[in-house]
Amino acid sequence: MNVAVRAPRRKKATPDPADLLAWYDRHRRVLPWRARKGERTHPYAVWLSEIMLQQTTVKTVGAYYIKFLVQWPTVETLARSPLDDVLRAWAGLGYYARARNLHACAIAVVERHGGVFPADIEALRALPGIGEYTAAAVGAIAFDLPAVPVDGNVERVVSRLFAVEEALPAAKPEIKRLAASLMPPARTGDFAQGMMDLGATICTPKKPACALCPFDDVCMARARGDQETFPRKAPKREGKLRRGAAFVVLRADGYVLLRQRPEKGLLGAMTEVPGSDWSHDFDVSKALDAAPKLGAKVKWRKLAGEVTHVFTHFPLALTVFVAQVPKTAAAPKGARWVEVVELPGEALPNVMRKVLAHALD
Repeated sequence: MNVAVRAPRRKKATPDPADLLAWYDRHRRVLPWRARKGERTHPYAVWLSEIMLQQTTVKTVGAYYIKFLVQWPTVETLARSPLDDVLRAWAGLGYYARARNLHACAIAVVERHGGVFPADIEALRALPGIGEYTAAAVGAIAFDLPAVPVDGNVERVVSRLFAVEEALPAAKPEIKRLAASLMPPARTGDFAQGMMDLGATICTPKKPACALCPFDDVCMARARGDQETFPRKAPKREGKLRRGAAFVVLRADGYVLLRQRPEKGLLGAMTEVPGSDWSHDFDVSKALDAAPKLGAKVKWRKLAGEVTHVFTHFPLALTVFVAQVPKTAAAPKGARWVEVVELPGEALPNVMRKVLAHALD
């Protein structure tokens, strides 16, 4: 009796995007901003989610994204909204320049493009707050344009596939070139999302599930057995600690003194309690020189401990001072009284929420 013998599967030499697309069709993540299979995501949804997802996890973004869509279902409604309302809705997501750029971009889309996101990479890049990555993401996912958005997940997948030895961030141009070399002639939006999903669920930073990966048989790092060492990263430089003082003024009738930060710079246009500058050589013995002028002698009490917070480029430690004033006290110029129970609705960055929690305890 003749027995048919199946020839062994021929090992591929290079990654085939068709393998990734087949994997994505079976295992794509269900996300609030992602269209169902066979449909294309609306450009507004792609843009909004991509801005929110910058340096923020999918888990964190989900609730904010839904809240934003309820309040501003279209780019036109977002453009008409006051910036303060947008900052309040953004409070807690961090990296607040994104919220200011989000609002500015919505206005630009309405004024320059009649409320329709342009189906052109360069035109997208010309909009406020849209860089190379976001333009590629909106272009590919919303319009199927030939672009590959390279985020941290995609960097990890590509650096392992090709065993890119150069360390980040210097390796970024090479990784982008290699990612572009994988781009299929069609379904570029699905390919982009497939690469993101692969990095988020299979090609993870630690303990990647290589046996489940559609590129398992062509991954150079997997073949070498050192996949967890990619991408290579240059030693991270720690920012130098800055210090400062925060002044929490509590009025006898349950109000607290707040002010708005300058529009430009760190935490621009966000709400804060009055405070000193933040510097490396801050002298706490002279902190009260920066205290708000309330028109009468105020007794300040320094709280034990410090409030600490880590920004992208530096850590911060704040000494908190608290003062009680009568309900007749007037707010200094540029400041306002806000009822304590209304604080959750204010555009307070996380560091200020920590300060207020420390003081109100």
